[in-house]
Amino acid sequence: MPRVVIVGGGISGLALAYRLEQRVPDADVIVVEQAARLGGTIGTEFRDGFRIEIGPNGFLDNKPFAHELCRELGLGEQLIPASEAARRNRFLFRGGRLHLLPKSLATFLTSDVFSWRTRFLLLAERFRPPRREVGDESIDSFVRRRVGREAAETLADAFVTGIHAGDPKLLSVRATFPRLAEFEREYGSILRGMSQSARRRRAEAAARGEPLPSSGRMWSFREGLTLLIDTLGRRLPFAPLAGVHVRTVRRITNDGWRVQSDGRDGWDAEVVVLACPAFQQALILADEDADLAKAIDGIPYNRVAVVALGYRAADLPGRLEGFGYLSPQRERRDVLGVQWCSSIFPDRAPPGLVLLRAMCGGWNRPEMIDWDDDRLLNAVRGELRRAMRIETPPVFHHIVRWRRAIPQYHLGHLERVAWIDNRLARHAGLFLGGNAYRGVALNDCIEQAGLLAERICQYLKC
Repeated sequence: MPRVVIVGGGISGLALAYRLEQRVPDADVIVVEQAARLGGTIGTEFRDGFRIEIGPNGFLDNKPFAHELCRELGLGEQLIPASEAARRNRFLFRGGRLHLLPKSLATFLTSDVFSWRTRFLLLAERFRPPRREVGDESIDSFVRRRVGREAAETLADAFVTGIHAGDPKLLSVRATFPRLAEFEREYGSILRGMSQSARRRRAEAAARGEPLPSSGRMWSFREGLTLLIDTLGRRLPFAPLAGVHVRTVRRITNDGWRVQSDGRDGWDAEVVVLACPAFQQALILADEDADLAKAIDGIPYNRVAVVALGYRAADLPGRLEGFGYLSPQRERRDVLGVQWCSSIFPDRAPPGLVLLRAMCGGWNRPEMIDWDDDRLLNAVRGELRRAMRIETPPVFHHIVRWRRAIPQYHLGHLERVAWIDNRLARHAGLFLGGNAYRGVALNDCIEQAGLLAERICQYLKC
């Protein structure tokens, strides 16, 4: 019976263990997690009647992997979509007020967010020649080249803020938004690529006799995303071990490894998978392969504080009908964005109350994570006063600090990952996973877990 030890009990490690149990049912799959709970940055806390996501707020349906996993786990009927208002109404804080972001090309042309010049440049994007040089390019450079300066400094910055809380001048477009780069490469234009992609999806749906599924909507559970983590943990034959700090991974035979924790516990295994954050992977591998550990440790992380605030609905100047708003990081404001949690999903706040969730810090404001609670709360309240005209103090607050939150795919990331993959070939039976390499979203982690399970199965010749 082969043994597989997975270090890391976040969604990547748990989904991998689940897939391995399906593919290699006779394997002894052990999941160990350093923290006291499973889930990594995914978690739902219930405090004073408020249901707070401490990390991701849900997952999008632009990829099928999270939905498919939920259905396999018997959770499909418990999934709930974000409200129609949250799907329709997303805002940008710019020039001292909130602007409704355009939802289509037609609304983009009439939106007051962008100048007429930028609207014209978007229309003309189809006719702009594609980039021919080979090499990496930042998101800022890519959007600036395709649609102009204003789009890069507002729209691209806002989307990067909402997903990565990073700097668009540093992030690689090929690593973070590969479809945009593919559209230009394959079709010569982003708009043409989006059009062709939509046409292909319609044709495929028609061939299956199905209606075209909607995409771009966020989903979760009434109980929060913790339900997915808890269900995965319960479905594994061997219960994951939390509170276990793995210190080293060392090869002991040609086809065997030793996983050693800080305590007396240790495991011998044919396969070891590091699905924990990159900085933890680097520490674990430092004695086994210093060069590999150095390359992994070169993947940077940002710092993010999640500030949840509860208000009486009657104290707000208007109804919350939308997803929330983003603040482009180039403006260096005290919040990256605010999610209107009560408007997105039901039961996030007690009756008569609403829940907001502000994100602070990010790549360009890392110092905010070190502010004390009072200073952080005052900064968020000041931003809410300016953007949403909220004057009254909250009746509830809860702060979560992530000192290493989201891995940043900076320029050269794909080349770094390729080097790591080549180096890893020297270590048969050792595999790397997690969100540090090929996608930070929940869908990406689940997809990569499935692909990694296939590779491990091939290695074990199952």
